[in-house]
Amino acid sequence: MNALPIEKLDALEKRCDELEKSMSDPKIIGSPQFQFLTRDHKTLSEVVSKYREYKRLLIVIAETETVLQEGDRELAQLAKDELEGLRGEEEALVEVLQQLLVPRDPNDDKNTLIEIRGGTGGEEAALFAADLFRMYTKYVERQRWAWEAMNTSPTELGGFKEVVFLVTGKGAYRRLKHESGVHRVQRVPTTEASGRIHTSAATVAVLPEAEEVDLVIDPNDLRIDTYCSSGPGGQSVNTTYSAVRITHLPTGMIVTCQDERSQIKNKARALKVLRSRLLEQKREKQEREIASKRKSQVKSGDRSEKIRTYNFPQNRVTDHRVNLSLHNLDRVLEGELDGLIDALLLDEQQKKLTAES
Repeated sequence: MNALPIEKLDALEKRCDELEKSMSDPKIIGSPQFQFLTRDHKTLSEVVSKYREYKRLLIVIAETETVLQEGDRELAQLAKDELEGLRGEEEALVEVLQQLLVPRDPNDDKNTLIEIRGGTGGEEAALFAADLFRMYTKYVERQRWAWEAMNTSPTELGGFKEVVFLVTGKGAYRRLKHESGVHRVQRVPTTEASGRIHTSAATVAVLPEAEEVDLVIDPNDLRIDTYCSSGPGGQSVNTTYSAVRITHLPTGMIVTCQDERSQIKNKARALKVLRSRLLEQKREKQEREIASKRKSQVKSGDRSEKIRTYNFPQNRVTDHRVNLSLHNLDRVLEGELDGLIDALLLDEQQKKLTAES
C-alpha cells in the first residue's frame, strides 16, 4: 500500500477550512468572488471529506490495536477480527485518496458545447454527421442531461454541414471531452448505387461552456451582422433579419446562429458559442506553451488526429487511442457509449497517475 502525502492533504484541509470561513463572510456572499470560492471549495471538499474519514479510521485502528496488546484473550480475538476489517477499509480509503489527488480538469463539471461538422466525403459525410448528432443526443438523454441546438446547417438529404448544440448536466464535459477529433465511417452510402463501401469522416469538437466570469469579451471587438435565415440548399426560410453573424475582430473568429426566430435569442446563443470557442483557444495556447517547455505525458487530444472508426459491415467501432474494438456498433449509435467513454477516462487517469509518480 503506497504511502499518502500527508503534508499535502493537511494543506488541502487547511485551505478548505479557509474557504468555508470566507464563504460565510457577509461581504463575500453575493459578490463575483463568491462563485470562485464555491467552485474551489467544491473541488476540495470531496478529497478533504475522505481524508477526514481516513484520519478517524486511523484513530479507531489505534484503539483496536491497544485492546489487542492488553492481553485479554477474549477481547484480543474480537479486536484481531475487527482489525482485519479495519485494515481493509484503510487500504480502500488510501486508494480512493490517491485517485482523488490526481489533478482534475477544472472544466470537468461544466456544461459542454459539441460541434459536429461533415468532413471528407461530401453528402455521405454530412449524413454521418447527422448520425453522430443523433448518437450523442441519445447518450445525453440516457444520462438524464438536457440538450438544445444552438445552430444547424442541414443538407437536402437530411445530413448536416454543421450542427452545434449545448449539453447541460453535471459532469457533462468530463464524460464527453474525449470525443473531440476525427471520426471515420466505413459503409455503403445511401447515395452509392453500386454497393461499394466508402470511407468518409466528420469532425467533433467538445468545448466546456464558458461563463461570463471565465472570459470577458469587449463589445468593441465585435462586429454583429443580421440577415435572413436559410434552410437546406440555401433557400430563404425567414423574411425577417433574425439570423445573426458575430465576428470577433481580434481573432477573425466567426459564429453564426439562425435557429431561433428571435434576433435577440440568436445573438445570445452566438455569444455563448463565441465565448466558449475563445476560451478553448486560450486553453490550447497555454497547453502549447507548456508543451514547448516539457513533453506532456497525457495526450493533448489534437482534433486533427483520427480517433475512432465506425465500420458498418462488421458492426464494429474501434477507438484508436486505447486500441479498443467493440462489435456493437448498432447499440453505440443508439447512445450506448459508456463502454468507450469509461475506457478513455481510465486511460486518462492512468496517464496522470504515471505523470504524478
